[in-house]
Amino acid sequence: MTTLLFTHSASLRHVVPEGHPERPDRIRAVNQILGSEHFKDLVRREAPQGRDEDILRAHTYEHLERIRAIAPVEGFEYVDSDTVMSPGTLEAALRAVGAANAAVDAVFQGEADNAFCALRPPGHHAESRRAMGFCFFNHAAIAAHYARARYDAERVAVVDFDVHHGNGTQDIFYADADLFYGSTHQMPLYPGTGSVQETGVGNIFNAPLRAGDGGEQFREAMSSVILPALDVFTPDLVIISAGFDAHHRDPLGSLQLSEEDFAWITLKLMEAAEVHCGGRIVSVLEGGYDLQGLSASAGIHVQALMRGNADQEPEDTDDFEDDL
Repeated sequence: MTTLLFTHSASLRHVVPEGHPERPDRIRAVNQILGSEHFKDLVRREAPQGRDEDILRAHTYEHLERIRAIAPVEGFEYVDSDTVMSPGTLEAALRAVGAANAAVDAVFQGEADNAFCALRPPGHHAESRRAMGFCFFNHAAIAAHYARARYDAERVAVVDFDVHHGNGTQDIFYADADLFYGSTHQMPLYPGTGSVQETGVGNIFNAPLRAGDGGEQFREAMSSVILPALDVFTPDLVIISAGFDAHHRDPLGSLQLSEEDFAWITLKLMEAAEVHCGGRIVSVLEGGYDLQGLSASAGIHVQALMRGNADQEPEDTDDFEDDL
């Protein structure tokens, strides 16, 4: 398997106030683990900047212009109590958009089997008209629309295993039967959406979990709700909103997932992608706020993408614990 890794130093220049969980150290931790010997075969690329025309397929013009207008030259500008901009934020957000679209290019043009975009800020809370929840532009949703516009992909699926429901992706996809959104998430929890009754036009599949649920409940939700629906949908591309804050160490949620659970769902999604769309997968980083849990989980997720063998579990994270 050929796996691309998209990164950019702009992710480190999106600075936040002290104590904010969505901090530059998140990317430093991911970069450290993916820079180890275990990942020497990763093909690495610098993320380009996202283009207005691509953003505007998922967001309104007013939203894009508002984000540009409030981007500060110095200090901080708060979009809401959780979502804050610094002078480096706009470029970081645009690079995250550009990475996701470049990854779509790579998998459709046969340059890679799959790709992981290790950038911040995250994106899945950004609605068509609103930035929120640390998110400014919805990279996964933008990439889905880009795949349809650029490569005539008829059906694109986003599967999200972040501890928080991706209200933004659901909002953007809600009325479009050719866009699939499937999510496991803790409920109740921010942002308060994601009930099983939220079904869109038959294209939204929420499988909420309860505080304290672990791998058994997560795997059951994926196996009984989201993966069967994905098979029926028959996607031309699978996009993963890879949030690792469902990890048992994470301070922002109360789910009890382990690194092995993230490996399991990665391999299951690869199986589905192999059946339906030639293995095309684009994975974008969302949440994950405990640095050890984040780096170990991202590491095993990328390791699964690289191996691509559902019969062989990725290495235990103990094998690269010195890199954490």
